[in-house]
Amino acid sequence: MDSKVQELVSEQEWQMRVNLAACYRIVAHYGWDDLVFTHISARVPGPEHHFLINPYGLMFDEVTASNLVKVDLQGKIVMDSPYNINPAGFTIHSAVHEAREDALCVMHLHTTAGVALSTLEGGLQAYSQQSLFPLSSLAYHDYEGVALNPDEKIRLVADLADKNFMILRNHGLLTCGETVADTFLYMFLLQRSCEIQLQAQATGQPLIKIPDPILDGIQAQAKQVTRSVGGALAWPGILRKLDKVSPGYDQ
Repeated sequence: MDSKVQELVSEQEWQMRVNLAACYRIVAHYGWDDLVFTHISARVPGPEHHFLINPYGLMFDEVTASNLVKVDLQGKIVMDSPYNINPAGFTIHSAVHEAREDALCVMHLHTTAGVALSTLEGGLQAYSQQSLFPLSSLAYHDYEGVALNPDEKIRLVADLADKNFMILRNHGLLTCGETVADTFLYMFLLQRSCEIQLQAQATGQPLIKIPDPILDGIQAQAKQVTRSVGGALAWPGILRKLDKVSPGYDQ
C-alpha cells in the first residue's frame, strides 16, 4: 500500500507529506523526540479539513511521506492505513488547527530543556537574542493532565490566541506556522532559547536581561519578525542534511 500512496494523492499533498516526514526526521536528528509520544501535524492542501500526523508506534526516524496517517478534525482516519494515531496527541493539534486557519503545521515536543523551562515560575526570559523571537509571540497554557479532555481544547486555543509559540507548563513546547519550515524554525528558536536560559541560570551568576525597550520594539512588530526569521531559507539545507544522515523520508 505504501508504495502507491504517491499515486493516490495530489502533488500538493505529496509535497506536504515529504516536508512533514522530513520534519519528524530532523527532530529525531536533534534528539528532541520522546520515543513515540509527541507529534507534528500538517493540514493537507485543499478544501477538506484533513490532516497528516505520525503513525502511533513508529519512532520519528521511521516516519516517511507514505506512512503518515491522514485524519479529519475528529481524528478519524480518512485514508486506508495499517497504523493508528495517538488520540491524546491529536487533541492538542486538532484544537489549534480548528481555531487557526493560518496554523497549517503544529509541532508539540517534550524536549528536556523545554519541559524543564516549562516548570519555572518566571517562564522564558529575555536573556538571549534567540529568545526575542519567541517572546515576540509567546503564550502559556497551564497543565491539566494528559490531553484527553475535549474541554481543554477551548482553554488551550484561548491561551494561544494569535501567537505562534506556546509553553505548556509542566509539559513541553508548541509552535505553529503557515509552513512546515516556519514551524520547525520557530521550534528551533524556542528550544535553543530554553537551552541557553537553563545553562545561564545553572552558573548561579547574576544574569543580564535584554532591556525592555528592545523587547518592546520587537513585540510591536511581532508578525513581521516571526514571519521573516528564514524558515524557507533554512529548509532546503535541512533537506540536504537529511539526504545524508537520514535518507528515505521522501519515500
